[in-house]
Amino acid sequence: MARSRTDNLNIAVLLPCYNEAATIGAVVQGFRATLPDAAIHVYDNNSTDGTALQAMLAGAHVVRERRQGKGHVVRRMFADIEADIYIIADGDGTYAPEDAEELVRTLLTERADMVVGTRRGVHADAGRQGHALGNRLFNLLYRMIFGPDFTDIFSGYRAFSRRFVKSFPAVSGGFEIETEMSVHASRLKLPVSELELDYGRRPEGSHSKLSTFRDGAKILWMFAMLMKETRPFAFFSAISATFMLASLGFMAPVLAEYFETGLVSRMPTWVLSTALMMISFMLFTAGVILDSVARARAEQLRIHYIGLERPSAIKAPLGDAGPVSRAPPGKADAA
Repeated sequence: MARSRTDNLNIAVLLPCYNEAATIGAVVQGFRATLPDAAIHVYDNNSTDGTALQAMLAGAHVVRERRQGKGHVVRRMFADIEADIYIIADGDGTYAPEDAEELVRTLLTERADMVVGTRRGVHADAGRQGHALGNRLFNLLYRMIFGPDFTDIFSGYRAFSRRFVKSFPAVSGGFEIETEMSVHASRLKLPVSELELDYGRRPEGSHSKLSTFRDGAKILWMFAMLMKETRPFAFFSAISATFMLASLGFMAPVLAEYFETGLVSRMPTWVLSTALMMISFMLFTAGVILDSVARARAEQLRIHYIGLERPSAIKAPLGDAGPVSRAPPGKADAA
């Protein structure tokens, strides 16, 4: 067998689960077969269908997280688990464990801090047309606001370096966590990569936990909050422009009347327009100040990220490493 770059690396597979008893056993077994040396962690998020038992029987380390929501589970995972490489996937069987080797290989060969397994065919199998439309719109909105780094910000199949995981200040509580991961990488200009993978269908008895409108509203709110925190000048300038346009709309007829007659008969309208203009200036000033604060925070996060040392096996020259995958059966001796 050719020497693998993962021989001296600690790999952790993270599987957040909520009522996935029908699929979690097969998912754990799939990752055990693909990455036999990896530690597989299942965090059960208050399941009521025996998910934890099925995961334990399949050989996973099981922990219960009582705060409901995927974001809470991921935050707990990233805080609890120490590893060199982290792979996160869903427990519903829609992501193939066999693709984990390719994610790890891409992470190592491209020296990336995050590799996103973009979902091939997700729009055709999003369960409902609302989900497919939401995927397109939110990915387009992300690229408009935060940049073109990603084409599938909602993919739950990702590989991370330790530096990414330990520098990621997760604040999301639900499915918005993937968006926050993407923004974190874009904000700090981390090396990232995308790998197109097949997206499977849920088996019989497994159901999506997503709500088109409720979770869509949460994600939209997260977009606004992340824009406020990472791009405050653009955020507050947009609101400032809205107030300024409203002020000018109220102000125009009053000024026209004044220049024509020399009188201001609609004093309340004039006072309102002046107040709106003052609010616009205050919002613009706040955006300028907070932009400097956001830059300082990003610099601090970047310094912390750089201060986290890479494992020596990852720092090794690329030419010294063999393939990540294991040799096919029957060819180990030849290798």
